[in-house]
Amino acid sequence: MFIQSEKTPFPSVYLGEIKGHTLVDIGSGPTIYQLLSAFEHFQEVIMTDYLEVNRQVLKMCLSNEPGVFDWSPYFEYVCKLEGKGESWKVKQTRLRERVSRVIPVDIHQSSPLGRELASGSIDCLVSSFCLEVCSPNLEAFHKALENVIGLLKPQGHLLWIGVLKESYYMVGEARLSVLSITEDIVKTALSKAKCIIREFSTYSMTPSMKVGVDDANGIFFVWAQKDAPK
Repeated sequence: MFIQSEKTPFPSVYLGEIKGHTLVDIGSGPTIYQLLSAFEHFQEVIMTDYLEVNRQVLKMCLSNEPGVFDWSPYFEYVCKLEGKGESWKVKQTRLRERVSRVIPVDIHQSSPLGRELASGSIDCLVSSFCLEVCSPNLEAFHKALENVIGLLKPQGHLLWIGVLKESYYMVGEARLSVLSITEDIVKTALSKAKCIIREFSTYSMTPSMKVGVDDANGIFFVWAQKDAPK
């Protein structure tokens, strides 16, 4: 989650080093927690997902329709961590105003956002637990990252959270496969995608965090920049 605390990843986000006009969340799922601090540094936010059902949930949430999941405790918690003395309702309203679109994405296409956004036009990308979950093998993983990085402007930013050494996770009774990746695999993929790593950190899953829904070993956090043409 991109929230501010003493131990949060991506401290440069909160120091104002990462900012711009357009922030795109790649593979949002039906959730908004991943944007609750990052969105403040951009004029326009675009959320994306491959599944229509997830996009509909996001649109319902952003429209504050009855019966949607209540994200207010998350907003309250983030406001407390940010220490601005701001009402969570104000932040919630601002996020809804800042998100301009919820659109389809396919990370396995050379233009992941189709005609919605041109390659090389985005200031910053956010992606959480998407690429390794949606890639059937290492070759597809490398290509998906290259496709996603192609959306960025030269020197554009990638803020990426993913899972290490996970082979499956459970959704209800369904067991879904995940491409098991390591820190070295992630760094190699970023190099092949012509990215410069600015920050890279990991943490291991403690026994108390292993509750039987997956076999993840840890989580990684990356801040990288698309290399500028020579």
